[in-house]
Amino acid sequence: MSGAAFDDSEINQDDSQEDVMTPAELIAKLEEAWLNEKFSPELQENKSEVVECVMEQLTHMESNLQRVKKGDTKASIHRMEVDRIRFVLTSYLRSRLQKIEKFFPHVLEREKTRADGEPSLLSPEEFAFAKEYYDNTEAYLKAVALKRMPPNLQSIDMLKAVPEPCLDSFVFLRVKEKQENILIEPETDDQREYVVDLEEGSQHLMRYRTIAPLISSGAVQLI
Repeated sequence: MSGAAFDDSEINQDDSQEDVMTPAELIAKLEEAWLNEKFSPELQENKSEVVECVMEQLTHMESNLQRVKKGDTKASIHRMEVDRIRFVLTSYLRSRLQKIEKFFPHVLEREKTRADGEPSLLSPEEFAFAKEYYDNTEAYLKAVALKRMPPNLQSIDMLKAVPEPCLDSFVFLRVKEKQENILIEPETDDQREYVVDLEEGSQHLMRYRTIAPLISSGAVQLI
């Protein structure tokens, strides 16, 4: 997806920031986050800063389009670009909410136990949603089932009751930065573990667990 619709606008950045993201780079960041979220079995680190920047740009672009004369061909092209960007943004946020709903106790546990300085898994809004979803689910189970059980069965461990993401599923990926000595675990008992080098630009089908840290670092991208 191109950043053509952003040609006449710039991302507002503080003068003290060293890294200034161009509109095209911003959209590329959103697309990368979208694909990683869409194809990974577990919830990825939140990209709230990218989301907020894109939403601001979409608002600015919508405002500019309203001042363009009707029938202008360029306006139609820019409108299509706005719609495409809005689709990617909406799909990205929807994918995250679906994973939060599906794995909510594990998502909250990861957020609770993350180390100091480690990037947050959830945005403040997503955390509030996950906590409310947890409380509502627990209250519903108590109301319709648990309170009718014997006293020793009236509690439930959500971490055990809700399945975890399958980190051993396989994903397609494209290598953005060359990686050496990646340890590959054996598929069967008669195989041995081995190491591979991932060349920049190459594409692979690999177990998610193996390359999960490389997604976080930006060294590979899911496709």
